[in-house]
Amino acid sequence: MRLSARARIVGWMLAVVGLALAVSIFATWTVLLTRLDRRIDLELTNEVEKLRRYAPTALDPKTGHPVTDVEDLLAGYLALNAPDRWETFFSIVDGNASKIHGVPPPVRLDTDERLVARMAAATKPQSDQVETAEGTVHYAVIPVTVAADRRPGHFVVAILYDQHRAEIVDAVRALGLSALAAMALAGAAGWFVAGRVLAPVRLVSQTAEQISDSTDLTRRLDVPGDDDVAALAATFNHMLDRLEHAFVVQRHFMDDAGHELRTPITVIRGHLELMGDDPADRAETLALVTDELDRMNRIVDELLTLAKAEQPGFLALDHVELADLTVSVVAKARALGERRWRVDEVAEARVPADRQRLTQALMQLVANAVRHTTDDDLIAVGSAVRDGWVELWVRDSGPGVAPADRERIFGRFIRGAGRTGTHDGAGLGLAIVRSIAEAHGGNVKVTEAPGGGACFVMSIPLWELWEVR
Repeated sequence: MRLSARARIVGWMLAVVGLALAVSIFATWTVLLTRLDRRIDLELTNEVEKLRRYAPTALDPKTGHPVTDVEDLLAGYLALNAPDRWETFFSIVDGNASKIHGVPPPVRLDTDERLVARMAAATKPQSDQVETAEGTVHYAVIPVTVAADRRPGHFVVAILYDQHRAEIVDAVRALGLSALAAMALAGAAGWFVAGRVLAPVRLVSQTAEQISDSTDLTRRLDVPGDDDVAALAATFNHMLDRLEHAFVVQRHFMDDAGHELRTPITVIRGHLELMGDDPADRAETLALVTDELDRMNRIVDELLTLAKAEQPGFLALDHVELADLTVSVVAKARALGERRWRVDEVAEARVPADRQRLTQALMQLVANAVRHTTDDDLIAVGSAVRDGWVELWVRDSGPGVAPADRERIFGRFIRGAGRTGTHDGAGLGLAIVRSIAEAHGGNVKVTEAPGGGACFVMSIPLWELWEVR
């Protein structure tokens, strides 16, 4: 049978508490019995000492002289010293036991002739115990002699050990019953507290089960506090955030891929179905199909880049020299077209970033500038550090971007017409640039360049670079 976490917690708690109480009760029982033995021994010793102190000073009440009769001595002492609870005193004179003094005890030792005879034979103080119908009895026998009386006398102190022990048994039994009641209350309180503490865990389980049965990832756990369970709920919510984000990215990728790849696939299929046996026609169709396949491959690569930008590990951070990055981008860009290439400014700084991703973003901006300019136009690349931000820009002397389009062009599949009037590319280049900037904790914007044209500026905060993906 599978036990719940709540039952296991309460079970272990009761086991530990029960063990602790059992050890405590056993220790209490042992200590009380040890103290009882010591108390009985002290009581017997005390009675012996009291008799020894009384005997030399005992006086005969009739004559006022020292007692000369052993029976009178013992009778006088018994008259002055009453036995405590569960005790009995009696005397033995010349082998005969006297009557019991005080309240008659549950058991009579003075009526046991063999025991009285053994006690009467004692020549020095001694103690022993005897088993009776009422349990164990501890006793002490003190020989008493008087110079003027030749008869032997003995003083007997008997303590009913089992009666005292029964009181301890009752106390320990009450302690045990109290412990059981305390365990019951602790179990009920533990069950309640465990339920309250584990409620968020059950909520996590229920939420996970509901999510597994549906595609709704918007549910979140509301667990106040700052304990471990609240931390678990916060971690679970963070996991749901990442899952929801991953599903959104996946859905966007599927939607984008399905939307953008449907057209080239239709074109390829249509031309293949209409392709005849004429070699020229076949060559023309093959060239068109190859071109469409290349475009599909480029679209898939760009979509994968956008999808990876939303995932951990997209950036491989390293120290990047901004001056070297700026110059190398201009050197690579010269092969894209005959333009008036220029380096505006270089920042003499070394920053933590992903060099490959920054190069990719700048090359996208340069390629975009080439598409919107002609041979006589200017394209400039620059870098600078201003107010704790790294700024990388590409500007051109082309037609620029209308203010109404300066935000829209960074969306996916947004194409702008080049100087030739055609819509080149899949419209994902600027979206990739924005993803790279945001992965670095920054942003990208387009403004009007000095003297006309467009200026694309990518800004990255220095303090976030080691904390981003």
